[in-house]
Amino acid sequence: MLQIGNKVIGLSLLEEKFLCDLQKCKGACCVQGDAGAPLTDEELPVLDSLFSALRPYLREEAVRAVEIAGMYVTDPSDGEKVTPLLDGRECVYAIFEDGVARCAIEKAWFDGVISFRKPVSCHLYPVRVKKYENFTAVNYDRWPVCSPAIYNGRKHDVPVFVFCREALIRKFGKEFYKELEIAEATFSEGTR
Repeated sequence: MLQIGNKVIGLSLLEEKFLCDLQKCKGACCVQGDAGAPLTDEELPVLDSLFSALRPYLREEAVRAVEIAGMYVTDPSDGEKVTPLLDGRECVYAIFEDGVARCAIEKAWFDGVISFRKPVSCHLYPVRVKKYENFTAVNYDRWPVCSPAIYNGRKHDVPVFVFCREALIRKFGKEFYKELEIAEATFSEGTR
């Protein structure tokens, strides 16, 4: 483990390799799982404000689901707010282009329609963040649907934290990321 401020980071962020390969996994992380993407309290009012802008990007069944359930729901297993699932399957914000699941929120962001990229938990994936009373745990989440990303990451020698650079900076700031780079350089030097 590595500690930066009040964050405890699993060394797997530095050691393991990861680089999404959407042509192989087909965006399975947006489709599989037993709950939607975790949301922060700060993201809830943002999502509420986006429905009209996102509506043209959503599938019709997703629009109906959001009109019924709302832009987010409470996960009964842990009481946290998450993105809704469509019929217990894919995220309600998943859209499909050429057989690949993508995020409607992020597509609207790329198109310049909204200023919110997507939930930070989605942006960070495969990194998962869990707040505890005295610290925040930052860990690499291994999931079999991401095996193409692991292979691709090894092939191109991309550590998890490098793949998640933008998202880690978004979540924790540039200084945190610089500290990760220093830790990785020290770690790499020590393993030679």
